[in-house]
Amino acid sequence: MQKLVISTFVLALLCFNVNAQEGTSFGIKAGLNYNANGNYFESIGDNAKNPDRNIGYHIGVFGKFGNQLFFRPELIYTATKSSYDSDDFSMKKIDAPLLIGAKILGPVSVFAGPSLQYILNSEFDGIDINNVEDDFSIGLNFGIGVNLNKIGIDLRYERGFSNNEAIFIDNNLGNGLFSRIDTRPDQLILSLSVAL
Repeated sequence: MQKLVISTFVLALLCFNVNAQEGTSFGIKAGLNYNANGNYFESIGDNAKNPDRNIGYHIGVFGKFGNQLFFRPELIYTATKSSYDSDDFSMKKIDAPLLIGAKILGPVSVFAGPSLQYILNSEFDGIDINNVEDDFSIGLNFGIGVNLNKIGIDLRYERGFSNNEAIFIDNNLGNGLFSRIDTRPDQLILSLSVAL
């Protein structure tokens, strides 16, 4: 037991003595999203179908300005998918998080800020959806990150603020009723970043 305590203490000291990324930097980032969009309504008056979460991906660039307190703008291409029973809703978008952060302990930092989102393409079960209420929406990102030299790992949560629905005619039911999907993201995002 004593060896475990000593080993843990030594590991903690090593972690806190690692040089964190200092000052201004620019780089690339990529990772995985664990995503679900909002509810799906097959027609007016129907009960909502909750989505099953699926894994998506993202890739992009970032800048970081500052050290103890920092500003981190990002520009990211994101692909997500949500499943509703046997149907899938996929969305491709450009995200621009504008994050404010602070180092809290050694290489560990916390951050939060708005995320500007522009929907490039959305599709439900093979049907292109062109009439999303707003192609542009705003969300919120917050999370925690670790930066070791030029490598960074962060875990964040993102939630869309703006009510934003995709509405389409569901010809699969043969009745021509309108269906709608809440396109707001609700996701956990794991990213790896490299400063160049």
